[in-house]
Amino acid sequence: MSKTVFEKSIRSRPVYGELQPRPGTAHLCVADGEGAEAVCDLFAKAGADAAAMLAKTHIIYVPGPTGTDLFGRLEALGAAQCHRSPSFWAAESRLRKVLADAHMGLQVYLAGTETLIGLAQRDVMEAGLPHDAVQTEHRGSLSRRVQCVHCKGITENVTTDPYTCSHCGLNLFVRDHYSRRLAAFQGVNIDAEDPGTVPPAVERFK
Repeated sequence: MSKTVFEKSIRSRPVYGELQPRPGTAHLCVADGEGAEAVCDLFAKAGADAAAMLAKTHIIYVPGPTGTDLFGRLEALGAAQCHRSPSFWAAESRLRKVLADAHMGLQVYLAGTETLIGLAQRDVMEAGLPHDAVQTEHRGSLSRRVQCVHCKGITENVTTDPYTCSHCGLNLFVRDHYSRRLAAFQGVNIDAEDPGTVPPAVERFK
């Protein structure tokens, strides 16, 4: 899948780059779905240094929200450690352990959906790693993790705007405002002043 190009938006909306190999004492790659392609591209860019880099690399992979599973391609790279989990939540304890045991010089590469990148980045920041040790690249689904600002419930993999909160049932407009603490976009009631007047849902985050 081609690299994603996002329209300009408000400052809180995350901006993603393109993974580039960097010198480091160890390398941690966390990816989901099509993010595996970004990781493969990363090591292709490393060229003759790829083997040495892979010998110090730990890969954590989760299938994407649409079912894309490219774990076989990551396994074929031959990294020192390559682990597949059914979900981010199942992988999170491993991620936190790797971060807790990390030494100075660890390079972190996050690739895939905004949800995966946001949740993993939150764990990386909580572990105290510097911002410049983390790279991100979006690939795959544009579905969003959205918090209802009214009931605080979070709905995963939102693809339409507006959508119905899975917790309180309100009709919500999906804003670009993003909370790094929650790793979620914000959803605001769209028919508060005129209940029941809701525009048709449009698939904006396929």
